[in-house]
Amino acid sequence: MKELVMIIRPEKLETVKEILDEYHCGGMTISSVMGCGTQRGFAEGSTTVIKGLRTNINLLPKIQVNVVVEDRKTEELIWRLCEKVATGNAGDGKIFVRTMEDVVRIRTGERGIKAL
Repeated sequence: MKELVMIIRPEKLETVKEILDEYHCGGMTISSVMGCGTQRGFAEGSTTVIKGLRTNINLLPKIQVNVVVEDRKTEELIWRLCEKVATGNAGDGKIFVRTMEDVVRIRTGERGIKAL
């Protein structure tokens, strides 16, 4: 099994959900996050006051999607996500792939693929 951790543009969330449904991924965890990479965030010199302190903020809103998939679905799913989510501009996001040793469904005690 593989865990895919995707950092995507907020407007691409529905597209990602549709693709994950097509691949019968079973479940996902979604978080609102802030970050910057190649896109570099807000223009330098942007300042804001947080708890009374003036600070430069160069973070942009993103969505983090975590999902665990079967090994055999991983490469095709990644290819499909890249195909449909990419805009061709900096800031499209990343997909991090991790090997998942095991998963346990708390309610039933099922393990591995059955627990997905």
